[in-house]
Amino acid sequence: MEFENKVVLITGGGSGIGKAAAARFLAEGARVVINGRNADKLKLALAELDPSGDRVDAVAGNIADPATSQELVRVGVDRFGGVDVLVNNAGVFTPKGFLDHTPEDLERYLDPIVRGTFFASQAAVPQMISRGGGAIVNTGSLWGAMAVGATPTAAFSLAMAGRQALTRNLAIELAVHRIRVNAVQPGAVETPIYESFLSAEQIREVLPTFGPMHPLGRIGQPNEVADLIVFLASARAAFITGAVVPVDGGVTAGLPA
Repeated sequence: MEFENKVVLITGGGSGIGKAAAARFLAEGARVVINGRNADKLKLALAELDPSGDRVDAVAGNIADPATSQELVRVGVDRFGGVDVLVNNAGVFTPKGFLDHTPEDLERYLDPIVRGTFFASQAAVPQMISRGGGAIVNTGSLWGAMAVGATPTAAFSLAMAGRQALTRNLAIELAVHRIRVNAVQPGAVETPIYESFLSAEQIREVLPTFGPMHPLGRIGQPNEVADLIVFLASARAAFITGAVVPVDGGVTAGLPA
């Protein structure tokens, strides 16, 4: 049990990669607090992750609000005794042309991806320092490192690039406190995030078309990203910090023939 007696906080933990990571941490003995905006979705996730409720809890709210970040940390401390790992996973994704973006669109991305990562980390770090160290793992994106013409996402890419830049900055600043900060950089992954702009039928039709852009010939699954998140948070990654690690089927290496 790699995370026995460890406490993990996960933003965007009600579905997709966040929920898959919560399940993996629980399987390794951790106690987990998940966050998301939708309280009903969080309740369903808690029931699926641990029906007993003994090792999981949830905090509903906008993680871009510093008060929500503070409450997430408070629940981790009061319910389970502290904070050892923070996974900044919250995000939204809706392709839209640059000239079509409104000021509200930009804020919609900056809130969970940039502000949420900043304030959740700011709230969690003092607790990690008090426990002698910890780990932060951020969910980045291929779209934060390169443009994909088929999916115009200027605001999303801007926000994800900010999250990945924050990863490197915090890694340097927090190393003295024995807090490691890394990010995963997924390619296309089969998660509910696409439900914000596609119907279920469209998802079944469209998502597989992204497979050929990956040299391995398919899109990823949430558990494949979750496995890397858990590794980067673990003692096995004790000498890794400031890394943005692709888990993208080879896209960042180059395009397939």
